[in-house]
Amino acid sequence: MRLGFILVTVSFVLGCSGKRSTAPNTAAIPHVPPPGAIIGRTNATAVSVTPALSTVYGRVAHVNAADRFVVLTYPIGRVPPINKRLSVYREGMKVGELKVTGPQQDPNTVADITAGEAHAGDEVRDF
Repeated sequence: MRLGFILVTVSFVLGCSGKRSTAPNTAAIPHVPPPGAIIGRTNATAVSVTPALSTVYGRVAHVNAADRFVVLTYPIGRVPPINKRLSVYREGMKVGELKVTGPQQDPNTVADITAGEAHAGDEVRDF
């Protein structure tokens, strides 16, 4: 039993103390293409995706369809100025246009509906 233990220990020590390679192992480092590189077919057309740069001003809180105005709620410090033109989006699609007329109070302001429509909960962005 002791002889088996000694043989295993000696083979372990000899295996670990072998000559080590000084060259880096390049096979273990995967090739990562540069950002924007087209992967796959070389004759494929490149697709460019750009994020929307418009700022989300807020949401439509209340709609008066008869008089064509809305009450907007937005984060504090993001008050759009009077006469600012805004767009109304529902589920990513533009559905209307607004013009801020005021009055403004706390996180709320009033805007006239100049085109399209608006529903409570719609998103409001720059024109």
